[in-house]
Amino acid sequence: MLLTTGQAAQEIGCAITTFRRLVRAGLLPDLSWHGVRVMVPLATVQALAARPDAPLHCLAVPEIAVLRVDAAQRVTDVDRQWIGFSTALSPEDLLKALRGWWRCDPAAMATGGVLPVTLSSYVVAVLTGLERWEKNEHGRHVFPDARLAGYVTDLTVPVKELTATATADREIAELLLGTRLVSHSGGAIAYVTTTTTD
Repeated sequence: MLLTTGQAAQEIGCAITTFRRLVRAGLLPDLSWHGVRVMVPLATVQALAARPDAPLHCLAVPEIAVLRVDAAQRVTDVDRQWIGFSTALSPEDLLKALRGWWRCDPAAMATGGVLPVTLSSYVVAVLTGLERWEKNEHGRHVFPDARLAGYVTDLTVPVKELTATATADREIAELLLGTRLVSHSGGAIAYVTTTTTD
């Protein structure tokens, strides 16, 4: 059975524009096109709806930052060609697209030690190596030593590409990739607590 993007969005409880970001980022397999309409297999939608919440309680810090991105778009920056996420980007281009420049609390991000990258509330990449940052004249920060610990190429299974060499980075990427992580912010960076109160 095939669903329209509108029907798929309704099934998983999100806006149609939110669902279309997943399509544009290349995260959903087995899509078909009927004219200009994208059709989504019901099994894909059910797999998305069943993705578990990120197990933040497993992290050894009280709070982490979350980078909220859109599907990748070309930019004319000196140090990168893309901003955002796409499965079509190489790991090198993906890292450049995700490591800055943001308005944020860099010390808080460094203390958290890990930066989950979410697209439409799903963790699609994980960055580590946030100990050092630089600030530009516009008050935005970049983390030049950031490492891409891993990313997903298919969100429904999910298929994870672990790119980190350090065991700890690989473990944190394995833990978080493909999970749901809802965050709220007026900008690209949100902060979430890793524990819940009863």
